[in-house]
Amino acid sequence: MIGRIDQKRTSCCTLGRPTDSFEISPYYPLNSSLEDADIVALDLVAIPGGHTHVGTSKSVISGDGETPKRKVKLKSYKIGATTVTNNQFAAFVRATGYVTEAERIGNAGVFRGLLRDKHIEAPSNPAFPWWAIINEASWRAPEGPKSALDGRGDHPVVQISQKDAMAYCKWAGGRLPSEAEWEYAARGALPDPRFPWGDDEPSDNKVFCNIWQGRFPDQNTELDGYYGTAPVRSFEPNGYGLYNMVGNVWEWTSEQFRVRSLSRGAKVRNAQAAKENQIIIKGGSFLCHVSYCYRYRIVARHPLEFSSAMSNVGFRIAL
Repeated sequence: MIGRIDQKRTSCCTLGRPTDSFEISPYYPLNSSLEDADIVALDLVAIPGGHTHVGTSKSVISGDGETPKRKVKLKSYKIGATTVTNNQFAAFVRATGYVTEAERIGNAGVFRGLLRDKHIEAPSNPAFPWWAIINEASWRAPEGPKSALDGRGDHPVVQISQKDAMAYCKWAGGRLPSEAEWEYAARGALPDPRFPWGDDEPSDNKVFCNIWQGRFPDQNTELDGYYGTAPVRSFEPNGYGLYNMVGNVWEWTSEQFRVRSLSRGAKVRNAQAAKENQIIIKGGSFLCHVSYCYRYRIVARHPLEFSSAMSNVGFRIAL
């Protein structure tokens, strides 16, 4: 049976894009700080194949389908040491002229705490009032038209839909990882840790990743040094040399969201996910907190509508 989602552990993300339109956003020249000379080549880490598992036998957020724990066999593969950066995505756009879905549609989701004008009138989902749909927000201007990428070339690119992420991966000769590949890589050769570094919970005295510290959503003490995204090589890597597998930004996978259960509730949930094209995202983000969105655990997962672009969602390449 699917248990009821604990409202104290609900999500910092919305499930999809509620206000799609087909307005075309104005073109923004690439910021002068993102030059070809600054583009960093993809750093791919080889992950050995073998028998492993995905999921858990003890669910924390039951409605997310974290259970059951099941065995899988993976072939050897490679995965990015970091999420794709603004610099790297800029190289792709320059080479191809690609226009992201947020640019095509004309808006994207922005966490209100990142807006210069905290009281701006913008559409939001009543269930997630800390999110605003901001016109002209895109990967080039993550918080809207008055924002820029100055000083953020090595930060994860955000405001990217799954389609955008797949387009980049195809251009770079790769693909998005499956959920099993993502979890296996995140463990860093540890048998079954809660986090990429082990089982120690992040705290004010133990800062392992970029998550929310304080009281969500109105107070962030920034003890980890960041309010929004952090550079992709911040904090210590895991045993495989992978950075920020949890926290910082959510990461798209290649898989449609589904709950592995034969219950009536699971069938209804899976039908909804299929109808809305919800994709599994992994890793949590800078907005996650143990008291609210405890999804910066390796087995945690969340659905996101495939065309959604948000200021805390990016991606990592695999091949």
